[in-house]
Amino acid sequence: MISVDLEAGSSRTMAPYVTNTKKLAVCFLGVFVSYFVYGLLQEKITKANYGEEKEKFVYALSLVFIQCIINAVFAKAVLKLTYKENEAKDTTPFCWYGICATTYIAAMLASNKALQWVNYPTQVLGKSCKPIPVMILGVLLAKKKYPLIKYMCVLLIVCGVALFMYKENKKKVSNTSDGWIGFGEILLLVSLTCDGLTGAVQDRMRAEHHVQSHHMMFNMNLWSIGILAISLLTTGEVFQFVSFCERYPYVLVHILSFSLASAIGQNFIFMTVANFGPLTCSIITTTRKFFTILGSVLLFGNSLIARQWFGVICVFAGLTLDSIYGKGKKKM
Repeated sequence: MISVDLEAGSSRTMAPYVTNTKKLAVCFLGVFVSYFVYGLLQEKITKANYGEEKEKFVYALSLVFIQCIINAVFAKAVLKLTYKENEAKDTTPFCWYGICATTYIAAMLASNKALQWVNYPTQVLGKSCKPIPVMILGVLLAKKKYPLIKYMCVLLIVCGVALFMYKENKKKVSNTSDGWIGFGEILLLVSLTCDGLTGAVQDRMRAEHHVQSHHMMFNMNLWSIGILAISLLTTGEVFQFVSFCERYPYVLVHILSFSLASAIGQNFIFMTVANFGPLTCSIITTTRKFFTILGSVLLFGNSLIARQWFGVICVFAGLTLDSIYGKGKKKM
């Protein structure tokens, strides 16, 4: 269990993040379980063969669009049913949510698009480094301050995840560039930068406006709906998606179940961001996949090579050291 405030050492203008061990454990388990179900449903939707012609579901924008609608409805329901009147007000400028939604969508699209030029292990390695830009841009833009041990622990966790998840792939993906860095790597850098920008803006939102988790969830998804609606209309994908659903209406049940799992998972994501900060959230989401794979290894008896065992040691060492030394004293 991660029992530490992973955002210790914040700047003077920001209210301190909570150190409630039970709440952090609930957030971690909520993210883990929700996105485990989410991943199963996503694979069921996108990998299945539909009809006699074995069609594939290729409407990513439409899928994310419905997902954002369910997320927004879920957040609005929670705001109406559980928030008190004084908690239901949000002073955060609406445009800030627009910036977060834009960088979030850009990060997701750039990461997925990169797979056309780089292989999957390279993409995984890139996305495993997400806590690093979140931390760096949090320092530069949100004026966050962390003790040195925090940087070392995050670097150790990221290296461990990368070592564990990387698998040599005999099937090489051709890169059109012969240089040191190709277009796929540039897209991964764009994705990581956008991840960092999203975290930095969220830090500023909490520092200056003490935004609640479900306000953040609702408004970011509202902006995402608008951005994706324009994209669907300009690309014409919406018409192809409707035609696909008319041919295979049962896919809508899977999509709605997938979106509900996403809403529950995103609920815990934004709870983590609002209570523990974007860095903690990025560490949880990065290690989620690691623990999923590790659980598979332990349950089904799959063997690990030496490099992967070394990755396991690095991750647990990073989490343990952070729980013991990562709090540090606040820097004024």
